[in-house]
Amino acid sequence: MEPGATSTAPWPRIAVFGAGAVGCYFGGMLARAGAPVTLIGRARHVDAIASKGLIVEWTDRTESVPVAASTGVAAVADADVVLVCVKSTDTQSAGRSLAPHVRERAAIVSLQNGVDNADRLREALDHPIFAAVVYVGTYMNGDGVVRHAGRGDLVLGAERLTALRKDADAQRDAIAAMFARAQVPCAVTSDIAAALWTKLAINCAFNAVSALGRSRYARMARQPAIRAVMERAVGEAVTVAKASGVALDETALMAQIWKVADALAGQHSSTAQDIVRGKPTEIDALNGFVVERANALSIDVPVNRTLHALVKLREAGDDLVTGETSGAPGS
Repeated sequence: MEPGATSTAPWPRIAVFGAGAVGCYFGGMLARAGAPVTLIGRARHVDAIASKGLIVEWTDRTESVPVAASTGVAAVADADVVLVCVKSTDTQSAGRSLAPHVRERAAIVSLQNGVDNADRLREALDHPIFAAVVYVGTYMNGDGVVRHAGRGDLVLGAERLTALRKDADAQRDAIAAMFARAQVPCAVTSDIAAALWTKLAINCAFNAVSALGRSRYARMARQPAIRAVMERAVGEAVTVAKASGVALDETALMAQIWKVADALAGQHSSTAQDIVRGKPTEIDALNGFVVERANALSIDVPVNRTLHALVKLREAGDDLVTGETSGAPGS
């Protein structure tokens, strides 16, 4: 992709690797603006998209977006930009899968939760790699159907080795312009680590609590006791970030979190969605990452440690079947 793309310039060819809710939303936005996009995902979604297009459900309308879709990683072969949207737990395997197929000069953009996905992609890919911090409320609402619940903006920056390239800023700006052309607001930053840690702290506030409480964001934010838990989780994440060399403004961060609760009032966290569907969560890359870093730095993070442990317990199974009672004394 060449820097300086305008609305009259040819679109770059775009592949979305891991076309779940985030990948389908942003890939769909690019496709509906006219970009050549290929979504790479699960067979049931690919089949549905081939049959009726990608269905995007907005609060006030539903659209069918024509877009190519494939189940095979080889579909990235002609892409100028590859959007990596797999779960954080699958990042390293994704990098290894992509490596034999990605064009030499293709740009890789991680649209994932967590702070170290770009670094892990670097282990397998000798390409320009960028990280995008994602702010969107979205979920799959059926095969080939993505539901938009709020926001839909990005913050983009270069991975640390990519940032050393003389053309890194120009390429970053061109990718941001690509998104903006598709009506996706995309800010750029020279400090992507701070942006990623900011999003991590926000995830630490919302994801586990939403999953454990089976709650939408607005209901969580209305309860003082839950707000206090969220604030403690964020405070711990900020402490760990600072000890890791990333300075965050906790007061400004909390203000942003309550704005997120308003903007995504009806959203369940991705962790909550995963548990309901019986899928593995990304909690190890969220509260669990804070715990891991805290252990290495000898910092106590009891709230994040508790949230992480409880989500892992919930993720492992459900002993209470609807309508069932334990029969235990006093129950």
